[in-house]
Amino acid sequence: MDQINGPGSLGRLLSANMAEITLEKISDVGFQNARANAPWINKGKSILTLQDTPLMEGKDALVIAAGPSLHRRDAASLIRASDFKGTMVVTDSAMYWCLRQNIIPDLVVTLDPHPRRIVRWFGDPNLREADVACDDYFARQDMDPGFRQNELRANREVVELINKYGTRIRIALASSASESVVRRVFESGMDVYWWNPMYDDYDNANSLTRQIHEFNGLPCVNTGGNVGSACWVFAHAVLRKRRIGLLGMDFGYYTDTPYPRTQYYKEILQLVGPERLDQVFVHIRNPHLDKVFYTDPAYLWYRDSFLEMAQLVDCDTYNCTGGGILFGPRLKWMTIDEFLLMPRE
Repeated sequence: MDQINGPGSLGRLLSANMAEITLEKISDVGFQNARANAPWINKGKSILTLQDTPLMEGKDALVIAAGPSLHRRDAASLIRASDFKGTMVVTDSAMYWCLRQNIIPDLVVTLDPHPRRIVRWFGDPNLREADVACDDYFARQDMDPGFRQNELRANREVVELINKYGTRIRIALASSASESVVRRVFESGMDVYWWNPMYDDYDNANSLTRQIHEFNGLPCVNTGGNVGSACWVFAHAVLRKRRIGLLGMDFGYYTDTPYPRTQYYKEILQLVGPERLDQVFVHIRNPHLDKVFYTDPAYLWYRDSFLEMAQLVDCDTYNCTGGGILFGPRLKWMTIDEFLLMPRE
């Protein structure tokens, strides 16, 4: 049983209902995007055809997400210096970190249907100062400080990096992705592999997931609700890796991070007001580090969903994040250098 400090009662209640909240929030836009993306489907391939690529070689994978721990230690130099021959599966939000560290992902995964923000992970050629001024998400968020310091300059660098390396990157592109993301992905020359997120139970008569599958014929994947977990799912379920290391999979925040820098702060503030914030954010002690981190209802739900999925698979998962709240049965805890130096088959 986790040791949970602080009130957090409202946060745990919201987390217990997050599946319904998330479905209500994203299902309509995800379905609309899937319909809008129909003309692009034939320009890519099904996610299942990844099984005909060299990514199937070997039994090891490293999943890299954009949690705050990624920027608190020099994991990049360890990766570059290692003889790691496994497959690197990377979230869209961690791609900029990888490329500016001279690490080329083997597979990038994108999922979120947001119409304006997600394209920024790929570099938005149309970004203007007015766009930055009306949305402080990247200036505020705790995922990648590289985006915070000078947003327009960072965006130009991302555009240049994606234009330079796009033809060397495979991407698992969800049908839920916005038109701006899809267009940017194809313009950059990425090798595209399509899939459908699983919104609900496919076997239900009124299933939205079934409707989308019948519309575009793409495989449906249970992602655990977020792109980091989706990377892990693709690593073991599609690429059939048996040993998977996780990096940057925090699902939470360091206690020196103020609430306004958390990802869903504005939504939480609008929902409960400033006086109830301590009831929403949940504090959890990580026993491997003997250190407390805190999380919000969405990340708590992602974490619990991941732990549920981990019970159902026959791969070994090693959390090398070095921070955060992702620990539990079937997850082994080690440092990133220990994982990189493990004997390989």
